[in-house]
Amino acid sequence: MIKKMVWVVKRVIFAFLLLYGLNLFTNSLNVLIPINFFTVGTVSVLGVPGMISLVAMFFMTR
Repeated sequence: MIKKMVWVVKRVIFAFLLLYGLNLFTNSLNVLIPINFFTVGTVSVLGVPGMISLVAMFFMTR
């Protein structure tokens, strides 16, 4: 049970850092993906494809 909780916390922290790094990298392109429960959850569950889908949704709504 503890191993599962540690695994989930690691995924959430990795998703947060991945989104933060994406926002730093794409700041000059005016691409901003907000860091909230929905986006961190999406990237935690889906990983990099989830992050790519969030960027695609950003461009679709523009």
